[in-house]
Amino acid sequence: MTAKITSEAGQLASRKLWQAVAWMAVSTVFFGLMAVWIRLASKQLHPFEIAFFRNLFGLVFALPLLVKHGPSLLRTDKLRFYVLRCLIGICSMLAGFWAIVNLPLAQAVALSYATPLFVTIGAVLVLGEVVRARRWTAVLIGFIGVLVILRPGTDFNQGAWIAVLSAALSGSVAISIKVLSRTEKPDAIVLFTTLIWVPMSLLPALFVWQWPQGIIWLWIVLAGMFGTLGHLCWTRALRMADASFLTPISFLQMPLVVAAGYWLFAEPMDAWVIAGSLIILAANAYIAHREAQLARRTVSDPQVASEAARDR
Repeated sequence: MTAKITSEAGQLASRKLWQAVAWMAVSTVFFGLMAVWIRLASKQLHPFEIAFFRNLFGLVFALPLLVKHGPSLLRTDKLRFYVLRCLIGICSMLAGFWAIVNLPLAQAVALSYATPLFVTIGAVLVLGEVVRARRWTAVLIGFIGVLVILRPGTDFNQGAWIAVLSAALSGSVAISIKVLSRTEKPDAIVLFTTLIWVPMSLLPALFVWQWPQGIIWLWIVLAGMFGTLGHLCWTRALRMADASFLTPISFLQMPLVVAAGYWLFAEPMDAWVIAGSLIILAANAYIAHREAQLARRTVSDPQVASEAARDR
């Protein structure tokens, strides 16, 4: 009987883990599409203004959450934490949008994949998560794939460093969402974040303001929609699994942005990009397989406990 319960618990944990992987993968696709709309809108608008419209229309698409849950969704005792989290998040967004507009799309997104390193460190120091040696290795291998995409020996210009700054701040945001998700509903996190981001992003946008024209309206509306959808999926994923485990899955965004860069913006797709993407995908596949395998078993099993000890 005990063995049956243990087996069922392991299967449930494994299923929950794969659900988190699915939510994270979908959020990655949405954020990738958001990056494409941002680049298209940049033909006319400054990235700071695009960030404001992304948040404004993102709020429009998030408001149905308030209808679904009612005013109680806005009740929280963590408003100060939300404001701090949103301040870090808006700085990350402005830096990230600037990189998307001013760097080749694949390069900007590739540099954002420094985020898992910051998330893994933060998850250990702030959240107390146990990150085993094999996952550390897989994350580092994934980062090596990013470096391959950037081409070894390439100088880091100002734009590249801004993208790295965005990645570091994004890592802090992921940690803050994981902390909030312990007590806050995912939909509440999305709604509060979007509400606060609108006025925060308006101020820098005013210094570069010009009204969108023609099809640019469509691009910024789509950026807001996919940004909000990505955020919804992201918060659900972080509620179900460790931040340091889920964040590397965002590497799956690379094939999407590489293809978009090639077809829409005439950016070359060369062997370095393909090789780096394959390394990243291999690292992610191993992480997902390894964690799902361990989730099926329990630490009460001496063999698993011994194996886990060796992995740390």
